[in-house]
Amino acid sequence: MSNKNLKTATLGGGCFWCIEAIFNEIRGVEKIVSGYTGGTAPGKPTYKEVCSGLTGHAEVVQITFDQSFVSYEDLLIIFMTSHDPTTLNRQGGDSGTQYRSVIYYHNDNQKEIANAVSKEIAPYYENVIVTEISPLGVFYEAEDYHQDYYKNNSSQGYCSAVITPKLAKLRKMHADKLKEISA
Repeated sequence: MSNKNLKTATLGGGCFWCIEAIFNEIRGVEKIVSGYTGGTAPGKPTYKEVCSGLTGHAEVVQITFDQSFVSYEDLLIIFMTSHDPTTLNRQGGDSGTQYRSVIYYHNDNQKEIANAVSKEIAPYYENVIVTEISPLGVFYEAEDYHQDYYKNNSSQGYCSAVITPKLAKLRKMHADKLKEISA
C-alpha cells in the first residue's frame, strides 16, 4: 500500500483514552498516538502537569489515516458525535481545560472542513457547540502507559463505565465506518 494517501488529524474530546478507543475501530485509521498540545508552558509536559490544568495543554490524539478509506470530514463527524461538543472544558466527570473539545488543524483545508462540519452538525444539538478550532502547535507524545489504554485495560472501572458505552454508541451510529472484525 502506498503512503501517499496518509494524512494526520489531531483531536481532543475529553480524556484521550476515550477518543483513542473510538478511532481504533474506524476503517482506514492506521495509527493513533495519545498526547498533549495547545499549551503555553515550556518543555514537554507530563501527565501530572497537564492534569493540573496549569500548562494549558489539552489531552489529544494524533490520528494517521488513509484518506482512500476514510475522509477527514468523516473523522470529524465521528469525533463530534462521540463526545459532547457543547460542554466547555468538561466531558462527563472530567473537567478542566485539558479536557476541552478541540480540533487542531494541520492546514487551511482542514480548518475549512472543521468549520463546515461544526456548522453542519450544530442543528442536531440543543446547546451551542463550543469545540475550539485552532492551528496545531507542538504535539507531545504522552507517556507509554497511555498508549492503547483501552485495549490494555478494558476491564478497568473507568474503561467499563465510560469508554465501553461510547464504543456501543459508535458501533450503532457509524457501523458503515468500522473496521471489519476477523473471527
